[in-house]
Amino acid sequence: MSTDPLLQPYRLKHLTLKNRVMTTAHEPAYPEDGMPKDRYRAYHEARARAGVALTMTAGSAAVSRDSPPVFNNILAYRDEVVPWMARLTEACHAHGCAVMIQLTHLGRRTGWNKGDWLPSLAPSHEREPAHRAFPKQLEDFDIARIVADYADAAERMQDAGLDGIELQAYGHLLDQFWSPLTNRMQAPYGGDLDNRLRFGFEVLQAIRDRVGPEFIVGVRYTADEVAPGGISEAEGLEIGRRLKASGHVDFLNVIRGRIHTDPAMTDVIPVQGMKSAPHLDFAGRIRAEIGLPTFHAARIPDVATARHAIAAGLLDMVGMTRAHMADPMIVQKIRDGREQDIRPCVGATYCLDRIYQAGDALCIHNPATGRELSLPHEIPPAPARKRVVVVGAGPGGLEAARVAAERGHHVTVLEAAGDPGGQVRLTAQSGRRAEMIGIIDWRMAQCAARDVDFRFNVLAEADDVLALEPEVVVIATGGLPEVTVLEDGNDLAITAWDLISGDAKPAGEVLIYDDAGDHPALMAAEVVTQSGGRVDVMTRDRSFAPEIMGMNLVPYMRALQERDAIFTVTRTLRRITRDGNRLQAVIGTDYSAHEEVRAFDQIVVNQGTLPLDALYFALKPLSRNLGELDHGALVAGTGEILPERQPEAGFQLYRIGDAVSSRNIHAAIHDALRIGLRW
Repeated sequence: MSTDPLLQPYRLKHLTLKNRVMTTAHEPAYPEDGMPKDRYRAYHEARARAGVALTMTAGSAAVSRDSPPVFNNILAYRDEVVPWMARLTEACHAHGCAVMIQLTHLGRRTGWNKGDWLPSLAPSHEREPAHRAFPKQLEDFDIARIVADYADAAERMQDAGLDGIELQAYGHLLDQFWSPLTNRMQAPYGGDLDNRLRFGFEVLQAIRDRVGPEFIVGVRYTADEVAPGGISEAEGLEIGRRLKASGHVDFLNVIRGRIHTDPAMTDVIPVQGMKSAPHLDFAGRIRAEIGLPTFHAARIPDVATARHAIAAGLLDMVGMTRAHMADPMIVQKIRDGREQDIRPCVGATYCLDRIYQAGDALCIHNPATGRELSLPHEIPPAPARKRVVVVGAGPGGLEAARVAAERGHHVTVLEAAGDPGGQVRLTAQSGRRAEMIGIIDWRMAQCAARDVDFRFNVLAEADDVLALEPEVVVIATGGLPEVTVLEDGNDLAITAWDLISGDAKPAGEVLIYDDAGDHPALMAAEVVTQSGGRVDVMTRDRSFAPEIMGMNLVPYMRALQERDAIFTVTRTLRRITRDGNRLQAVIGTDYSAHEEVRAFDQIVVNQGTLPLDALYFALKPLSRNLGELDHGALVAGTGEILPERQPEAGFQLYRIGDAVSSRNIHAAIHDALRIGLRW
């Protein structure tokens, strides 16, 4: 028996959980037609297979038609959900993993123009800033119907064989009743705490009447809204006491804060550069004072923090949800004594930001997450050993090297710089985004363990590559900033990279023309304002920084709004001319013939990258496939991905990441993984 606190079993009512690690409720937006079909099942089964004790599905599953998903959620109000949830549950149970689901009615946290176009509902007419819809204030028949909907949904989950359910009571309808900030109703459902809690306790009673006393029912609730006039810590504790006294609740999952705006949500679910486990001690206080089994998750990204949470008696089950998106094998690696091999969660929150823009959750540096049906988390060996040369040690090149080495190939990496990392190393120069270097450090460690040969300060040419007699060549040389986008005066501008790297110093009043909408522009803006300068971030788009999604935008705004920064949209930088010591910016718009001229001390252009592809084109005519890739075979995962254009040639040639076109970290690593599996 292990003495590791994380590997100790825990008994929850009649259910024995085999260890103390869980993934808390989250919606990766993988359902199809509102159902958790094969992709959804495979995602949870991968984590169950690797040893997680409890997987909490959905975040959250909708119990009513007038709670339409804000992204691709499970529809728990439909009977056809039962067989799909049963398949998922059976698959996870086969690995000794318990399964629960989070149920909710979103209340005002959705829109009327989704789903069946029914009005959203809330205990007041006030809209939630994040979702903008003005809700209908509930009537008595709405309340009665929704109470029944909760009971119906709980019964469906019991019929599907789940081990239990969790009710979502932070930011959604239950909490909208509980919080004085969102409940404007009169008695019996509004006013004092007894009345505000009435709806929630009616829901709990209806569920218990339907599923009986043995089925596990928990509540994920905010025990402190950290907002004037909201649920205070004292009131949150009282709610916890009443939940326990009701006899209907088997566990609490503790939240601190609100989620009605992007900044509020980011404090509840912190991103990189913010404090790890900021609410852990608070959750421990709830556990100590209420005495119910207590779960919690909020940026617990590493095993040491999770182990402390259990060993110190702060939690009974510790949620490592984003961490398991980065590496579903965490528990298995702990058991095997391989904690050093755990792929780190770097807090980029690419996963959550994607779903809040109607995408699906993907990990910034584990492309197999969400693609379990087509990509493995464990790299299989190759049928024969090959000599692989990778040119470039950015995230894509390092992933290509790692995958090739794990497959058993002999790998040599040529890198022009003195250190690995490419653009990630540039990103990590920001103290707030320093954790991004974990993407590089983990791959370097994995490569070192497999004897990858790294050769730094080598500006590789074709002869350097050919001298290694490769059978596979991967060009991962990345790109350099595009600097020719203006009608005139390109030579008078600098790039965002120049400011971030320190190659150029900010000078007074600065214009940052951001036509890419990604991180470098706002990182450069931070450099300017930290130096005491004034910055105008300008874009031709309708909104600034559209590639920086909601939660990642929050730290930038907190930094920039404290200083001298403004944002200008729907304007286009056309030309730059010099006027003495200043620069004249000729600014137009795509919407009309309007132009204006403004003066700045410095002008920065951020327009993505152009591929560094000279080496690729030098090697292309010498390769067996002439650089060609069969996209159909690549996407399907079957068949030969490289056409044999010159069978007599000695090597296959691939090009990945920004060496192809300006994209992002996930795209480069995804390129490397799915191509590397075919060598």
